[in-house]
Amino acid sequence: MRALLELVRAPAALSVPGDTMAGAAAAGRRPAPGLALASVLMYWSGMALNDWSDRETDAVERPERPIPSGRVRPGAALGLAAALTGAGLATAALAGGRRGLTVAGLLAGAVWAYDLGLKRTAAGPASMAACRVLDVLLGAGEQARAAVPAALAIGAHTYGISVLGRAEVAGAARGTAERALVASAAAAGLAAAACARDRATSCARDRAASRAGAGVLIAGYLAFTLPVQAGLRTRPEPENVRQAVRLGILGLIPLQAAAIAGGGRFATAGALLCSLPLGRWLSSRLATS
Repeated sequence: MRALLELVRAPAALSVPGDTMAGAAAAGRRPAPGLALASVLMYWSGMALNDWSDRETDAVERPERPIPSGRVRPGAALGLAAALTGAGLATAALAGGRRGLTVAGLLAGAVWAYDLGLKRTAAGPASMAACRVLDVLLGAGEQARAAVPAALAIGAHTYGISVLGRAEVAGAARGTAERALVASAAAAGLAAAACARDRATSCARDRAASRAGAGVLIAGYLAFTLPVQAGLRTRPEPENVRQAVRLGILGLIPLQAAAIAGGGRFATAGALLCSLPLGRWLSSRLATS
């Protein structure tokens, strides 16, 4: 069981439900637990497929991982990835109807395309960001256009994580930390822009409270992510990069919470934020990079 939890990066899945919650908040909808579950299943499928795709490289660079260490068979990992994808699609269809199935299908295609080839190309970080963008739009339902700014903010942060992820083995090259910092700054700016949009159904006082709450959370997001990324400029060793990636994944949570608070759903944002310390504890017990 521990090997399977490592395979799918179980603790990192805490960074996933906030995507659909942010999409729903931006669209003025209630969060759909079924869509959040579908996105988690898709995330786990991508992690299993990632390790199957990288099994030969990991045998040299990361022999401790579940497949090269012999704790999980390659065929079992591939089968698990396919089963989780199917379960994610079925769950999305049940929770979101035809629209949910359509967006989930696009998300599944993006995940498999990334893991089976795109991640080894220059388009890798952008394709990973596209997966998160689609995940946010999955939660928005028919009002996907309203969720685009929030989706782009989360996508920008994911781009930065992916850039760092490429340096986990060799260490951060010159400019890697700067690219991640720029991506995080862009994510904060896009989140602020998303939260600044007026909502016709909100009174002026509610809009002001939403923006203030979102602003505090965006500041918290920057405080959580920027220091560790900036530290890579002077300490670019692989272990420090892996730590930055792990914290970067969890850094999605305050960013998602900011988008949710910007939609006026403070209780949902607070509940999501409570998962951050749990995620940090779990990631310290089980590697997620």
